[in-house]
Amino acid sequence: MSDFQEYPDVVQEVRGALNPGRLKLQSNSVIFKNNKTGKIDQYPGTDVDKVHWLKRARGNCLKFLLSSGTIHRYDGFKEGEFEKLAAFISKYYMVSLEKKDLSVKGWNWGLANFTGNALEFEVDNKLGFEVPLSHVSHTTTAKQEVTLEFHPNDDAAVSLMELRFHIPPDPKDTEKDLVQEFYNNVLEKADIIQATGDALAVFTEVQCLTPRGRYDFKMYNTFLQLHGKTFDYKIPYTTVLRLFLLPHKDGRQMFFVISLDPPIKQGQTRYHFCILLFNIDDEMSIELGLSDEDLNEKYENKLQKEMSGPEYEVISRVFKAVTNRKITVPGSFLSNTKSHSISCSYKAATGFLYPLERGFIFVHKPPIHIRFDEVVTVNFARSAGTNRSFDFDVETKSGTTYTFVGIEKDEYGKLYDFVSSKKLRVKNINGKGDKAPYRDDMSGSDDEDDHDAYLERMKAEGKDRQSGDEDDDSDSSDESYNPNESASDVAEEYDSNPPTTSSNSDDSEGSGGDSGDDEAKEQKRKERQERKSKEKKKSHTAKTVREKLPGSEKKKKKKSKKDPNAPKRPQSAYFLWFNANREELKKDNPDISITDLSKKAGELWKQLEDKTEWNEKAAEAKKDYEKAMKEYQAKRAEASDEEGEEESAKKRKSPKKSPSKSASDSRAGAGTNYKSKEYISSSGSNSSGSDSDDKPLKKKAKKDDSKKEKKKKKEKEPETKRKSKRQNKGSESESSVGELPDEEEILDTPPSSGKSASESESD
Repeated sequence: MSDFQEYPDVVQEVRGALNPGRLKLQSNSVIFKNNKTGKIDQYPGTDVDKVHWLKRARGNCLKFLLSSGTIHRYDGFKEGEFEKLAAFISKYYMVSLEKKDLSVKGWNWGLANFTGNALEFEVDNKLGFEVPLSHVSHTTTAKQEVTLEFHPNDDAAVSLMELRFHIPPDPKDTEKDLVQEFYNNVLEKADIIQATGDALAVFTEVQCLTPRGRYDFKMYNTFLQLHGKTFDYKIPYTTVLRLFLLPHKDGRQMFFVISLDPPIKQGQTRYHFCILLFNIDDEMSIELGLSDEDLNEKYENKLQKEMSGPEYEVISRVFKAVTNRKITVPGSFLSNTKSHSISCSYKAATGFLYPLERGFIFVHKPPIHIRFDEVVTVNFARSAGTNRSFDFDVETKSGTTYTFVGIEKDEYGKLYDFVSSKKLRVKNINGKGDKAPYRDDMSGSDDEDDHDAYLERMKAEGKDRQSGDEDDDSDSSDESYNPNESASDVAEEYDSNPPTTSSNSDDSEGSGGDSGDDEAKEQKRKERQERKSKEKKKSHTAKTVREKLPGSEKKKKKKSKKDPNAPKRPQSAYFLWFNANREELKKDNPDISITDLSKKAGELWKQLEDKTEWNEKAAEAKKDYEKAMKEYQAKRAEASDEEGEEESAKKRKSPKKSPSKSASDSRAGAGTNYKSKEYISSSGSNSSGSDSDDKPLKKKAKKDDSKKEKKKKKEKEPETKRKSKRQNKGSESESSVGELPDEEEILDTPPSSGKSASESESD
């Protein structure tokens, strides 16, 4: 069994409200921390007198009765936790855990017993209900009745305000006043504020910011009284949670903050903090109304009979001794102006934000205290009005977000260092995980000393985009539009294959252009390509950010599938032990959850002294795994070799394809140098001599292949001979259309029908 037990889901009933918290039972003490206020109740285990186990409507209750008469109750325990708690309490606190039965008869008459600081009402020798007398604010008597009035609680949905007891006289002893005896017992334990005796100290005309005004502070043994011109307040010392002593940013004043729970009330207004303001130069001297015995015994020489010094120092020392609370002061944080606070605003009210060692506090309107243990995330945001300031958001576990606006940009570096040193979570502005620490997301630049969150964001995005652009094959840089340059490069509609070089234009005849124009075009094209390359270099040197195209993103690598035939990894010694003892742990703890079961198993494994048996089993399992892995890898290598041989055999069998046929097909279908027989015959019949000036020029096709040119030259020689013969016979048979281009092939003349030339003329 470990020397401590912790229960995170325990609630404590305070004036009708259930406050969640964490209960930790140690070998020498009991600690409960309130999740709402952060208040810690701690008392030594030697003070525990009795411990009771009570059944409630929801779960079970653990009730501690201390030797001083104080009673602490904690609800939310499960039935299966009784044995574990009983063994722990009997071992370390030397007290047995007793089960107490409750009466369910519903009777409203019974016996009233005063135990500790509670009134227990018993019905038929069983506990019917109990009333904590510390919750009683006032009590009165009338004939045979005693009336109890209770402190209201704003956090409770329903509050008990009044309870009356009818006390009949004793028939055996009529002279005994049972009503007065009941009243005295209640008055002794109740939390009733009565100004009895002289005040310990009186401070006059103290300036208060909350509640606003000047008040006289009268400090009694159990409470503090604030007396003003309009209102009076009484504050029990038990309601004081914390004390803060905060220097003003101007260095001439000092704040003294008193945190209260429950708050003081004035109508519908609740004051959770009492804030006092002092001048550092003001001094005072006071004589306390305490005897030497009280100073030595009760306050352990923390106070002196006569005290003098700065006003804020004297009052803070008295409060510290009387309330028995520590005073919190600013820690190591220093702003850009070498002060402990940062000027900002909250809900249009200006004030100062103090980063403390365990939280943030904002003064003064409204006062806000945020503990680090209740902070979920913090966020640095751009201010809406100007770029010279930023906003600081703090999100708590309860869902409340506090936004402090108007913080100067110079304070960013100091606040950043503080947040990172306290390891607070920061909302990720780069969108790569909300749980990353602040330094990972907004690390400082190497070139600049100032930390600018949004500058770092833009730099990070620029780096990501540049890395993506380097991987892209296509260049997406912008190009300036020049209509004069682009017009010369546009190909004409009717030109199937426009000339690109001067050599091609020299070979072709009758194109209407000369080699000088083509050379100018080529030169312009080269200049434009050089200009593109220069612009590309400039864009990279200036680090211009280009947006990523939808298709240019890198594809994620797919994870390799796990082979189901591969041997499984061996279990560790802990898992072998856990699987063997799982059922026993479930039997011992039937109501335990899976997570709690694993936690408990981990604790038992740590306490296990002899682990040799499970270590040996784990070593054997590891040897078997290594052996099986070697066999698996050998089989896998053989299978891969066989697959490689099959693929090589398939490649040898498959014949190679010749690209000549496909090239000729694609050349024929392109429409560049191919002309049908119908087009050639029709153009031959309509062609005329080349000397006419009014006829349009025919577009000539390119000659890309030298072999074709040689072939066509051979075909031209017999064709020219036939033309000369026709011209010698007579010019009357000339065609009305210009002659065909030389490179086009002419069809052979049809066979003669046997008629002579004279016969054809006569016809």
